[in-house]
Amino acid sequence: MADFSFWVIFSNLLLAARWTVLLSLIAFISGGLVGVVLLFLRTSGVKALAWFVRIYVEVFQGTPLLMQLFLLFFGVALFGIELSPWAAAALALTLWTSAFLVEIWRGCVESVPKGQWEASSSLALNYVEQMRYVILPQALRIAVAPTVGFSVQVIKGTALASIIGFVEVTKAGTMLNNATFRPFLVYSLVALIYFALCFPLSMLAKKLEGRLNVAR
Repeated sequence: MADFSFWVIFSNLLLAARWTVLLSLIAFISGGLVGVVLLFLRTSGVKALAWFVRIYVEVFQGTPLLMQLFLLFFGVALFGIELSPWAAAALALTLWTSAFLVEIWRGCVESVPKGQWEASSSLALNYVEQMRYVILPQALRIAVAPTVGFSVQVIKGTALASIIGFVEVTKAGTMLNNATFRPFLVYSLVALIYFALCFPLSMLAKKLEGRLNVAR
């Protein structure tokens, strides 16, 4: 039987944590890019585009992330499309992340006083120019804290990718537990790694929120 000491287990979990961090970064960055596009559509004033984004948000916020992972990994195979666990996890988390970020950012944009829209409109700026030069710079200050806070949810959401075979911290923990039969040690270390990843971001979000409240 292989020797699974504390350090062997911990080192293997740390190796798997690299993929948790990488998947989180991919989901957050790509989800943010999709979220920006959706934000422009949502606030464009075109009813059809706004309704599309609202339905998009309701679908991805109103259904479990686990189900979305299953549909992308197993469901698309029915149409002859095969996705690797990496691709399915990245795509599902991107769509899920964008649905939340667009609503966070929409609230920040709508918190900008209407007078700013009117003033920029009087300068003959079009919608894109209004957003770029006037509205988004003001909304950005408000959006930083909740956006950083939501990144914690993205990290924790990656744990569900283990269901479709993506080997990150949770999946590695399950595999190590099956090999060592030491669930308390293994899952305590898994929890510790998630805490080490999420706690600094939570504290940063609170600090940024406090600074924003003082500034306002």
